[in-house]
Amino acid sequence: MAERTVTVESAHGLHARPASLFAQAAAKASSAVTVTKGEKQVNAASILSVISLGVNKGDSITIASDDESVLDELEQLLATDHDA
Repeated sequence: MAERTVTVESAHGLHARPASLFAQAAAKASSAVTVTKGEKQVNAASILSVISLGVNKGDSITIASDDESVLDELEQLLATDHDA
């Protein structure tokens, strides 16, 4: 399983709108996608699970999946400020 550590750039972190975009992209993956912050790992396709991580701007999170193309898309989403 491939992993990437990414810094979240949205001004307000992964709140409802960016978390929804993130979860929708993860749900399209050909294999399971997880997201980890600290010691907590959740299913990236679940918006409530993603929000429960409490990810803020500047936090580093790790995304993991066997689907490299979805990791590329998720990395791009996390590097974009959706609150601008």
